[in-house]
Amino acid sequence: MKRILIIAGAALILLSGCSGKDGGQTGNATSGNLAVWTFTDEIGEMINNYYKPAYPGVTIELTMTPTDQFPSKLDPALSSGQGVPDVFGLEADFVRKYVESGLLLDLTDLYEANKSKLLAYPVEVGTYNGRVYGMSWQAAPGAMFYRRSLAKKYLGTDDPAVVQTYFTNFNKFLETAKLLKDSSGGNCVVVSSLGDIMKVFLGLRKQPWTVDNKLVIDPVMEEYLDICKVLQDNRWQGRVGQWSEGWFAGMNGTLKDERGNPVEVFSYFLPTWGLHYVLKTNAPDTSGDWAMIQGPTSWRWGGTWIAAYKDTNNPAAAKELIRYLTIDDGFLEQWAREKGDLVSNLNVVNKIKDDYSDPFLGGQNHYAEFAEMAKKVDGRLSQANDNPIENYFNEVATAYVNNEKTKQQALADFSSMVKAQFSLE
Repeated sequence: MKRILIIAGAALILLSGCSGKDGGQTGNATSGNLAVWTFTDEIGEMINNYYKPAYPGVTIELTMTPTDQFPSKLDPALSSGQGVPDVFGLEADFVRKYVESGLLLDLTDLYEANKSKLLAYPVEVGTYNGRVYGMSWQAAPGAMFYRRSLAKKYLGTDDPAVVQTYFTNFNKFLETAKLLKDSSGGNCVVVSSLGDIMKVFLGLRKQPWTVDNKLVIDPVMEEYLDICKVLQDNRWQGRVGQWSEGWFAGMNGTLKDERGNPVEVFSYFLPTWGLHYVLKTNAPDTSGDWAMIQGPTSWRWGGTWIAAYKDTNNPAAAKELIRYLTIDDGFLEQWAREKGDLVSNLNVVNKIKDDYSDPFLGGQNHYAEFAEMAKKVDGRLSQANDNPIENYFNEVATAYVNNEKTKQQALADFSSMVKAQFSLE
């Protein structure tokens, strides 16, 4: 579990030599000192193996710390202006908190100079009031990964193009869930956990959680409650928690219900990194028996952004580091070919996307598929309080599907909790 979180953005780099409150000197893009904090060892690898050889005149210090300690370290530094890093990584769950803080270096000029080749949604997440404050080298669109053998057995085909027709929207999703259950004599569930589909519904929203200091519950989130209740009541899902032992067991075909009967799990909703660090890691013996489709909609999960302190002593070097790690064609092509990471530079994506074939997916080109999915993701709804608000919603959703609350009670309790926590009207 720890390994998965680190890949998705779960560690932090602490550095010395940080900027002071009275910084802001012009500096030099190719020389000087930079302190960098991040939450993933990927940034450390990028800097040590690629950036430093290309920019020997810039001195960078790095120290790693777990993600859950990141805000508690960064927040006091930013509020006091003392010991603030020049450049730091920001995880998807809290990137907007800092993008909206007014304490980050404006990167709009980097974006404007390169926008024709950049994927839209990562920049949208890093944008506030029309200015760009965070950039990302990667994209993490989500997909629906399914077992080919189960698709052949119960749908008559494992062809992704055909299987997608069974999951084009959530009405079709429910129809197919029933088909799988009925055709298997009750053994096959469409997903192992209700947690798998929440982020998919978040991707369907047309409105953010708050507008003009008022809570907004997009109608699709009420639909999410309805879908979850149907899946729960009909036992069309495996009734295990996401990230639980049972959740992983479903990947390798060893999940059993409370009576000890085997449960076949048809699919998992996972992002780009989920293929390499969840499925491959936890179900290696199933290699070749998976394929992927978009499913009901486009959505995203995770990712890493890079930002700089507005009063950094060396803004030129800070910007150049961010440009190199998130935009540079040459570096990102090397990184993408070595790691298989879906990068946000479309020049690179278009150059390399046709060369991939993943044996774990039965030879399917996941890179090209993900590249198309990423273009449909909308990052404009992102707000600073998304993560805690979504945790509250998940809490009441669980109570509702377990018959502990009515739907009306769940929504009312959610509204009360959020309004009280964030002083909303």
